[in-house]
Amino acid sequence: MLQNRFQKILVPIDGSVNSIRGLNEAISLARQSGSTITGIHILPNFSPKVAKILKTYRTGLIKNAQKIMSQAETSTARHGIPFNEKIAVSGDVVKTIVAFAKSSKSDIIVMGSRGESSPHAEYLGSIANGVLHESKVPVLIVK
Repeated sequence: MLQNRFQKILVPIDGSVNSIRGLNEAISLARQSGSTITGIHILPNFSPKVAKILKTYRTGLIKNAQKIMSQAETSTARHGIPFNEKIAVSGDVVKTIVAFAKSSKSDIIVMGSRGESSPHAEYLGSIANGVLHESKVPVLIVK
């Protein structure tokens, strides 16, 4: 049915319950269409001075990102789906996701409606909303 419809699926993953829902939906799509999934996790961009002060904190963020990606890879592997990971550093999460989707020639972005960093938006998180409005690649929001 969806065979060859989506070859490359991009999934922003921050470790939140909603981002895992997005990953699970991407796995479902990938199984139907024979796709690969790329998970992207974005770390905050600190100035060099702040990064030096927060060195231990930053190391913890990197280890957490690697753990999240490892869990995502395990989930996709259980279903026989190839998984690639991308851990990026950026001050603008929306632009990074949109730019990576374009440069990696993703066919669709599948993401949770809200993540760890968007508690202020009542129905749709600010990152999901931003990606939805800025991306030229189709976006599937999972609630």
